[in-house]
Amino acid sequence: MDFEETEEQSMIREMVRGFAEEVLSPTCLTRDREALPPVEEWKAFCEYGLQGITIPEKFGGNPVDDISEAIIVEELARVDPSFSVMFCVHVGLCAKTIALHGNEDQKSRYLTRLAEGEIGAYSLSEAGAGTDAAALTCKAKLTEDGTHYVLNGEKMWVTNGKSADIYVLFAKDVDHPDYGVKKHGGTTAFIVDSDMEGFSVGKKEEKLGIRSSDTCVLLLEDCMVPVENVLKGSGNGFPIAMNALDNSRIGIAAQALGISQGAYESALNYAHERQSFGKPIAYHQSIGNYLADMATQTEAARLMVYKAAWAKQRHYENDEPRHTKEASMAKLFAGDTAMWVAERAVQVLGGYGYTTDFPVERFFRDAKITQIYEGTQEVQKIVINRAIKP
Repeated sequence: MDFEETEEQSMIREMVRGFAEEVLSPTCLTRDREALPPVEEWKAFCEYGLQGITIPEKFGGNPVDDISEAIIVEELARVDPSFSVMFCVHVGLCAKTIALHGNEDQKSRYLTRLAEGEIGAYSLSEAGAGTDAAALTCKAKLTEDGTHYVLNGEKMWVTNGKSADIYVLFAKDVDHPDYGVKKHGGTTAFIVDSDMEGFSVGKKEEKLGIRSSDTCVLLLEDCMVPVENVLKGSGNGFPIAMNALDNSRIGIAAQALGISQGAYESALNYAHERQSFGKPIAYHQSIGNYLADMATQTEAARLMVYKAAWAKQRHYENDEPRHTKEASMAKLFAGDTAMWVAERAVQVLGGYGYTTDFPVERFFRDAKITQIYEGTQEVQKIVINRAIKP
């Protein structure tokens, strides 16, 4: 058991921290206030080649180990949680899903584009199919000549919805023999281009937090998707979706970890600068206790996130058991930690913590979503309970 970062992991952390502080920090408040996606910042980020970390080299990628992936998300979220989830969805839910389940033609056509910096997205949820992911109503029907599927319906809560070029999207094939028989029957995964006929982006959501991440409705109105863009055949989409969630929950846990770290550091620095009753407030017992608990909780979350990433890598490299339990535990604990630490950080800063002069109010707003998306905390407990049988 080795808790020390490798030299490569430390170099990646330093590089991403430098990018976040130099490129993201100067614009994140304005982008948050105006709900602007970080398009120019993404272009600058792509110069580092990290947009291809889940893509094999033969398709233009720059693969790294899974703990390094978590470190990247953590360091981005330490400064700008909105940018971190943009990255998470691109490398995890979109690129990783295609890399795992796509055929050679699909990988060649789409992974190369994602590696070059085109933005990826993932679309599973609908108005009545969020936590209950099997309850999709978006329908797909094969054309008479068998060359295309025609998709109709609305998808919701799509991260990178407006910015993306490539979407992994789920709908139900109404001609599949299991459609209407099993709850998830006919669920099929498609790769959809933003310029496909019948595809458009609808309403952009106004959100409490991660406001610089564009979250949109997708409209499918006789959207024509070639049969060549189906992942692993008709009706095989539900296991793909569940596997993608196992992976992405670790990314959200890493995002929550970064929020905790950023909020804790802000509170720590302020507490050592702010004087009260003749000494820095960090040396008053109540504030000192807050800081000690914040540091401890954040470090505990870090260990759980990295262990989940380690389990994920062993699953894919060594065919060891799936990392479902570890991913849900990390997401549950890190999400609750982010919310708690961010709230304590606001309290440490007092009135200043309630203003936009300091980043803790933004961390507080951004933290809440880590308890909701990629499965609510209540869902994580259900998943964990199913995995801890005697």
